[in-house]
Amino acid sequence: MHNPNNLDYPATMTNLRSGTIMMSGCGILTNGKGTRREYCEFSLDELQEGDHIGLMRKSSGALHFYINGIDQGVAATQTLPTVYGVVDLYGMAVKVTIVHNHNHSDRLRRNNAIMRALSPDVGRRVFDSGVTELERLLFHPNCGQKAAIVSDGRTALRPHATDDFNHGVVLSNRSLRSNEIFQVRIDKMVDKWAGSIEIGVTTHNPAYLQLPSTMTNLRSGTWMMTGNGVMHNGTTILDEYGHNLDRLKAGDTVGVMRKEDGSLHFFVNNVDQGLAASNVPSSVYAVVDLYGQAAQATIIDDIDLPPLPDEPLDGNNQLSPCSLFSLTPSNDLRFHHLHGNNAVITNGGRTAFRQNCRSEFNDAIVMSSRALREGEMFEILIQKMVDRWSGSIEAVNIETPPYLGVTAIRPEDLEFPSTMTDIDYDTWMLSGTAIMQDGNTMCNNYGCDLDSLTTGSRIGMMRNLNGDLHYYINGVDQGVACSGLPPELYAVVDLYGQCVQVSITSGSPPVDNSLSLSNATEKSFPIHSPVPGITHRFHSNCGKNVALQNDGCRAVRIHGFSHGVVLSMKELRSDEIFEVKIDEIDEQWSGSLHMGLTTLQPLDITCTSSGLPSSLLELRSKVSWLVSGSEVRRNGTLQKQNYGFSMERLTVGNRVGVKHASDDTMHIFVDGEDMGVAAAGIAKNVFAVVDLYGKVVSVSIVSSSALEETESTKPPSMSSESCSEEEEELSPCENEASVFLATVEFMENHGRNILLSNNGHTATRVASYNQGVVASAQPLPRQLLFQIQIDRLNSQWTSSLSLGVIGNSPERFNFPGTASSIKRSAWLIQRDSVFHNSLKICDNYGPNLDTCPEGTVLGLLVDNTHGLHLFVNGMDQGVAAQDIPNPCYVVIDLYGQCEQVTIVTNDVMAIGSDGGHLHCQGDVEKADVVDGIKENLCWTPPPEVNPMKTCEYQALCARFKELLPLPDGYFDDELKCNLCYCESCHKLRGDEAYYKRGDPPKDYALPFGWCRFALRLNPRCEVANVYKKWHTAYHGTCVGSLRRALDHGELVSGSASIFCTKQAKAELQNGYNDPEENSVQEKDIVKVSLSPTMRYVGQDRFCPKIR
Repeated sequence: MHNPNNLDYPATMTNLRSGTIMMSGCGILTNGKGTRREYCEFSLDELQEGDHIGLMRKSSGALHFYINGIDQGVAATQTLPTVYGVVDLYGMAVKVTIVHNHNHSDRLRRNNAIMRALSPDVGRRVFDSGVTELERLLFHPNCGQKAAIVSDGRTALRPHATDDFNHGVVLSNRSLRSNEIFQVRIDKMVDKWAGSIEIGVTTHNPAYLQLPSTMTNLRSGTWMMTGNGVMHNGTTILDEYGHNLDRLKAGDTVGVMRKEDGSLHFFVNNVDQGLAASNVPSSVYAVVDLYGQAAQATIIDDIDLPPLPDEPLDGNNQLSPCSLFSLTPSNDLRFHHLHGNNAVITNGGRTAFRQNCRSEFNDAIVMSSRALREGEMFEILIQKMVDRWSGSIEAVNIETPPYLGVTAIRPEDLEFPSTMTDIDYDTWMLSGTAIMQDGNTMCNNYGCDLDSLTTGSRIGMMRNLNGDLHYYINGVDQGVACSGLPPELYAVVDLYGQCVQVSITSGSPPVDNSLSLSNATEKSFPIHSPVPGITHRFHSNCGKNVALQNDGCRAVRIHGFSHGVVLSMKELRSDEIFEVKIDEIDEQWSGSLHMGLTTLQPLDITCTSSGLPSSLLELRSKVSWLVSGSEVRRNGTLQKQNYGFSMERLTVGNRVGVKHASDDTMHIFVDGEDMGVAAAGIAKNVFAVVDLYGKVVSVSIVSSSALEETESTKPPSMSSESCSEEEEELSPCENEASVFLATVEFMENHGRNILLSNNGHTATRVASYNQGVVASAQPLPRQLLFQIQIDRLNSQWTSSLSLGVIGNSPERFNFPGTASSIKRSAWLIQRDSVFHNSLKICDNYGPNLDTCPEGTVLGLLVDNTHGLHLFVNGMDQGVAAQDIPNPCYVVIDLYGQCEQVTIVTNDVMAIGSDGGHLHCQGDVEKADVVDGIKENLCWTPPPEVNPMKTCEYQALCARFKELLPLPDGYFDDELKCNLCYCESCHKLRGDEAYYKRGDPPKDYALPFGWCRFALRLNPRCEVANVYKKWHTAYHGTCVGSLRRALDHGELVSGSASIFCTKQAKAELQNGYNDPEENSVQEKDIVKVSLSPTMRYVGQDRFCPKIR
């Protein structure tokens, strides 16, 4: 009631003792004294930036407060007719702004976000009629090539999430307003890939943006949160920021907001992760990248939010857009995203399992996503169990009292214990046959025993209208367990002891669409050996105490307890299991079998007794991953403890296998049961390795390869060590080469702008400047040259093609926009540099590929020492990279200027390997090369191609020549005679630095860094055979002397003509003249400076530079 013009302002308004009504915290103070301690469910102390608070004196004299547009009720019944609004910027509050009614929808959105955090069912309402549909935040229809927008623009998904891990970028349909949060809920995830959802903002309008495979590849106007870091334009600016997005699960929410001051904030499950970036432009669009595991997301706003999708992935593990949101309210129960440390939620929130089930037996509590309704059945199916532990499942209900809109214990408020029996309040549970309340036993010998349940059993619970709790086993009511329960209960499942995995049912047992069967057991879904085929074999190079039997299928340690290391005959393919059965043990020894993967190739093992260490733990020469006991080690260094089943417990008849998974992880299998991920980051080309150590004496291979076995994979025998030179059969290498030559073509899977023709031999980029990656359909055999010809260039673009090899099959590869974005098992030659997995490993290698003209033939070859070679027009440029895997595929990126290439099938040739040297059609003796003039000895561009179109330096030199007053008649206009010796051009031709010419032969250096314009020579020069008999030398002069030298045929005035071939009086046979007795004195002789290299005569004192 105080007039602000006459008020003596106190330090805080709560100190004013008259005529003042203030809201402070969640209470009301009148004249500095508390009159209502619990006025509303909000506390002003918990509001954040962007929240709104208001007040209104109504005509009745009642005072109401509003938070984010929501009336909090009557704060005071009577106020004076004339009152002033008061704001006290106290404590954390620094700045406020008066807002008006046109921002009501923003306030409502903010209020509902807070209310949803307090209660899932509050705040989901339609927009006011004043808010048009166009103002809603939706996904823009222009999305990544592997993404789809459904549900009227509210939901984005990758329909083939198990086949593709990227190209799932989606953007908002409009730019974000200041302080407006863009928030999405993760609906579905897959377990196949690494990485997960990424979120951020970009200045690019989605209507005009060519969407990249992932937004972190965009180099301008983009801020993204990925993992627990923040990237700006593809560069990391924050390493440790907020919650790790890769750990989110179905049901979690992520959001982004640009505030009025230009700061960018990210939100995870409605929690602000803090300042991520500053000075972000005002007009930005929200971005969501459905990457890796993230398969589907839905925008959260004020309209009724659809429940999580219920339909499991189909038989092909793919999402079906037409099956979305077909749920009824009765089957929207899911597991809550908050759970125990060892629990994992999959299958869209319907399946829960305990990870590391062999080493962990508790700390895997999961809860329902919402409170159960009266008379609603919550039922689960037991899918997987292990026989290692005692005890089984515990099914529980937790009370949530309905006072003040806050429950005593909710998933968000519960600090999950190791087991639910540790909870001492508001808890009723069934454990074994006992009914327990708050950790205390109420009654024993209830109608069912959970410890007796097996895989496939169904257990449910229901609170009826009378407050009685009933349990159901396979649909049969077990009677009243306890009575007098409150109406709102959360279902809780404790995956304890033997119980490993359960799923919520919906009338019939659900299909487990979890892509990870890392916890499968013999009791549920045992994983058997591969389909019958060619049995795996051990390689003959093995430990000194090992004897191989049964054609390499059985290994026996003949004495001692060590030196029993054996390797697989072949590399393990992706997702292939190498499995052995234990035949014999000797209890006199301690220790047991070791098993794992190694990059050591059996052929690299020497024949001496020291070729392999005594134990696999000592194998350090190559990278190796192994399991010893229950420990996982890498090169002997401990990586993980308490992993799965201990190898020390193996006995006769147990089967042990190792798998190299497609996600580059190693899995160990015991009797067909996957023990889970043992190690990650496994190399591409690895062999299975087994150590017959300690008590394990003998093992036999029980796994098979589905592919046919060639003769080259059979164990060597004494009769096959050598073969007759007269045999006409092809060697394995030659046979492989012949197969490659017969099927050489480009793979049908390629970049989206590529069109194949000419039976797959020609690749053409039909649009844009990128998305032009192609690969060979067959792996490249060793010592075989694969060549392509550049057919067409487009000068509209910059840069040009790149080429290299990849270690992954391109059959189902998701090619990025450029080959340089391939970051796994890729070696690429781009410009004059070599890259491995997008990182530069070599500079100044070979010619600059950006300068290759049309007609250039480029080739790739991998030699027997695993070295990658580039060939340019048949000239070997040397080793570009080492340790190339086998198999590998050729990859070519038709980028920028390069629009079309064709495989040169008639020039694909096998290269001999004698002595480790490479020979090709371009190899000639240096003495045979005459400075590039002889067409048959040195490559020159095709006659129809003008190299000046592609070499900027030569074009610049040609323009300089045109400025000189030199008649065209002096110059030879044949292209083969005019050569550029810039770094790119001479490397492109494969020029050597020095050649020989003359009689006797003398060295001369090519004029590197210069450009040659050939002169027309007198035909008598050819008659005199000057090309072979004369030596090559260079003469430097100034620009002003050029015309006179050409007009008179003299380098300097008075010297002999450079075109003269008239024989002098005393010319010797070698072409040199001896001085005569009566010759002119030396002082009268005109001297000419010549040199076999431009390094000297090109200096300023001979040929001064001009500008």
